[in-house]
Amino acid sequence: MNRQVLLFVCLFSLDSVFGQISYSIPEEMSKGSLVGNIAQDLGLENKRLVSGKAKIYTRNSDEYMELNRERGVLLVKERIDRETLCTDTMLCALHFQIILENPMEFYSVTVQITDINDNPPTFEKAEIEFKISESAVIGSKFVLERAEDLDVGNNGVQKYELKPADNFALKIHKNADGNEKVEMVLQKPLDREKQEQISLVLTAEDGGEPRMSGTMLIIITVLDVNDNAPVFTQSTYKTVVTENSAKGTVVATVTASDADDGANNKITYSITNALGNVKKLFDINKENGQISLIGDMDFEKYQHFQINLLASDEGGLTDSCKLIVDVRDVNDNKPEINIMSKSNVISEDVQLHTVVTMINVEDRDSGENGNVKCFITKELPFNLKAFASNFYTLITDSELDRERESEYNITVSCSDEGVPSLSSSVTLTLQISDVNDNPPVFERSSYEAYIVENNTPGLSIFTVKARDADWNQNARVSYILEDSSVNGVPVSSYVSVSADSGVVHAVRSFDYEQIKDFHFLVKAQDGGSPPLSSNVSVKILIQDQNDNPPQVLYPVQTGGSMVAEMVPRSADVGYLVTKVVAVDVDSGQNAWLSYKLQKATDRALFEVGLQNGEIRTIRQVSDKDAVKQRLSVIVEDNGQPSRSATVIVNVAVADSFPEVLSEFTDFAHDKEYNDNLTFYLVLALAVVSFLFITCLVVIISVKIYRWRQSRILYHSSLPVIPYYPPRYSDTLGTGTLQHVYNYEVCRTTDSRKSDCKFGRAASQNVLIMDPSSTGTMQRIQSEKSILDEPDSPLEVRKF
Repeated sequence: MNRQVLLFVCLFSLDSVFGQISYSIPEEMSKGSLVGNIAQDLGLENKRLVSGKAKIYTRNSDEYMELNRERGVLLVKERIDRETLCTDTMLCALHFQIILENPMEFYSVTVQITDINDNPPTFEKAEIEFKISESAVIGSKFVLERAEDLDVGNNGVQKYELKPADNFALKIHKNADGNEKVEMVLQKPLDREKQEQISLVLTAEDGGEPRMSGTMLIIITVLDVNDNAPVFTQSTYKTVVTENSAKGTVVATVTASDADDGANNKITYSITNALGNVKKLFDINKENGQISLIGDMDFEKYQHFQINLLASDEGGLTDSCKLIVDVRDVNDNKPEINIMSKSNVISEDVQLHTVVTMINVEDRDSGENGNVKCFITKELPFNLKAFASNFYTLITDSELDRERESEYNITVSCSDEGVPSLSSSVTLTLQISDVNDNPPVFERSSYEAYIVENNTPGLSIFTVKARDADWNQNARVSYILEDSSVNGVPVSSYVSVSADSGVVHAVRSFDYEQIKDFHFLVKAQDGGSPPLSSNVSVKILIQDQNDNPPQVLYPVQTGGSMVAEMVPRSADVGYLVTKVVAVDVDSGQNAWLSYKLQKATDRALFEVGLQNGEIRTIRQVSDKDAVKQRLSVIVEDNGQPSRSATVIVNVAVADSFPEVLSEFTDFAHDKEYNDNLTFYLVLALAVVSFLFITCLVVIISVKIYRWRQSRILYHSSLPVIPYYPPRYSDTLGTGTLQHVYNYEVCRTTDSRKSDCKFGRAASQNVLIMDPSSTGTMQRIQSEKSILDEPDSPLEVRKF
């Protein structure tokens, strides 16, 4: 950047100061670029610019420059385009003033904007056209448009160049006003027939760095003069036409060209033959030179023609040529096929190379058009063999199989060697007779059928089906049940097979619980001679039917004793009382069992698991509940129709034996009353005696138990809080459940002994009442002996 600083200072009486400074910068400087250090150049300090509130004053230049007071510099505020700012003037500058206050100071600043080469030379038109006759004289001048460049000085247009310079040269003239005149001068004659259109490029280039240029396309159209005669592309044309060609067939096309343009280029074609049949057989299109047939062409009459042709333009200039036409013979006779002898039926086991048919072929044409070759389809098991001139035999070429193909349509085709080839064909139908060479084949490799048990004897189970690929009697299939045994019994006592239809029938009624499936073989035999056969394995599966009701395994229903499940009155909700165990000898859905509570002394107290048969409490047992509870549970299977069984479950709700024993006389009474009233009366006397003795034993046992408990509790100053967690398990899958209760006695740390826990497994909560009372007495005595042991820990039993 060139920078000039000129400073003039004047002093006035009013303490004002006047100064002038000048800078020079190139155009297109980026925003924020440094123009000059205004404070330094004016001899001022930066703080003076701040205190004096220095500012730029101008009418139109403040948009390009800005003053930074703190730094004391002059900066570019906006990009400056010299061509926009100053247009055509060579010198371009910005003028503005810087004013300070306190005291008032006034400085003039001039910023000169220098040009850079940022604009290329341009033409007003990118393309211009000239139309020049090919008869134009050498030296003819044509004025061209000048290029404009917005830059000035050396950055403006410096030179012009015209390319290519084959026909024209470029001349530059300086006018009196200093402008240039650009001319294009013809220096070589034009020839439209050689070059109808000429494209030139005029290039204007400036002198800047880097150099820039602009171009204009000059298109010159050369106008025609009739100075050329028509010329045929060939002096002699040759062509071939086949006989029997249709009228209107184009034989040939002749072409002449004229180097002139417009009307001088229009050519007319004609036939000049005066003698012969040329004009009767041929015609020419005057505009495009197409020669076509207008008569019938026969090779036997005419084999050769010479046609004389003429081409004329609008100026009367002409050219001539000749067309040689050769007539070609065509193959217009088809071969004739004659059947000398043939067989209509042949056995499938015939030997190879057996003659089936003899054929003779003739063609009336001569030469290659009369040479005939015959053939058949290659995929057929036959072959056509030539044994003399124009004689053929049809023989077998591979083994025949009637099951694969029972009939053949053999097409014999004969073609001559003419161009185009003519052919004829004949179709022979040959039937293949059958032999018994295929055994019956079952539709499946094995069969599997189902039959529901308890079926009716003679019921149709299913059908075996075999097919024989042979025909007629050889394909007639019979079905035979092969001898075998099932569990030592002949299979014929189980099933039978229909010989004609293959239908398998049940001979007896099947029972799924006795036999679930069995196998046997069925033979299929055809009616050929000798007969062929094959076997297939058949499996019969017996399907279960819901013909057996469920059987209850637990609780056992006996007439000699009663089984009662005991439930303590402290039992929580969900307490497992017992489990009903039942089985069904059926299978599948017929053996799927569900359990339902049919009757109950108190339905609000118990429920039965639908799938597992577990009897549980559905509410808290209370003291108001009766001791004896009688439940009737129905067990149903999932068969259709459903079968069921009913079991009675006796439940005793009690915490002690006396309470149970006092009620169980009624259990026995209720059970036996319906069976035998007399036996009940006799048994009642024995039960009363038994209850009397039992009650005495129980009372004594309870007294001893309470005495033992009071002695143990006497050693602790705190009350004992028992904890009753119930547990249960299913033993051996029989449904008999053991209920084990553990009781914990806890004492505080200040007692005379450390904390301790006492526990022992209780006996089962199943009470079996025998009329003889022996079992009950033995249990009571066992309990008594345990309580009498001095060193035994505290044991609380819950039934």
